[in-house]
Amino acid sequence: MTDEATAFVPGHVTGFFTVHRDDDPTASGSQGAGMTLADGVSVTVERATDRRIALNGQPASIGAVETVLETLGVEAAVVAETDLPIGSGFGISGAMALGTALATNQVYERALSRNELVTIAHGADVQAGTGLGDVVAQAAGGMPIRLEPGGPQHNAIDAVPYRPRVEYVTFGELDTGEVIGGETELISKAGTEALSRLVSEPTPEQFAYASRRFARESRLLTDHLREVIQDVNEAGGDAAMAMLGETVFALGTGLSDAGYDPDACRVDAAGARLV
Repeated sequence: MTDEATAFVPGHVTGFFTVHRDDDPTASGSQGAGMTLADGVSVTVERATDRRIALNGQPASIGAVETVLETLGVEAAVVAETDLPIGSGFGISGAMALGTALATNQVYERALSRNELVTIAHGADVQAGTGLGDVVAQAAGGMPIRLEPGGPQHNAIDAVPYRPRVEYVTFGELDTGEVIGGETELISKAGTEALSRLVSEPTPEQFAYASRRFARESRLLTDHLREVIQDVNEAGGDAAMAMLGETVFALGTGLSDAGYDPDACRVDAAGARLV
């Protein structure tokens, strides 16, 4: 028995996605692809008699975390820390849900399997309207390709077998719920085409290319991000928009070469884990 446990969950940058709805939130989700980042979220769960959630030292209301705790039948203090920008396409909500599930299982000895915990966190993120594929990708690590939507009982995941250096720069927030909760036919059409491109050539460069085309064809690309991506392309780099945020990510030194001052890390190797 332990009074607290900590999990690390990598950030997740989605390059493209589709939207699949089901009455069962664990079967809902998305096809698509992204990169998990060595920059991520540290989530500590402590035994407590009342529920408290904090992010970077400030009280926070995170629907997905609330649902995880309710599903596991506990009250706990959840304390999360991250250097990643919040609300800007890095899967913070999914990371907090998954980290909470992993650490709570340890502290309260729920004896659930990894897939069961991922399923709980995925369903919670879907119900909160904050993500459709972040949790399953963050559990997998690397550069996951989500071939089928949903949690572990429903999905199928492959991967691009590389760990490139990644740069990213953020200019603001976008509301994930507004996008995935609205009309998504155009998004899903563009996402299906992008998935086909990547599956035919699973390389980081093809991922970036498919992601650029998806952002344009789905009409999610903002004017400012279009200019930044063009700057990177003109400097000889590969860049695309992070879904969903006012964020550009680039492979290698693409943003630096274009004159920006980005954060940088490598693609995560192991996925979410207790530390």
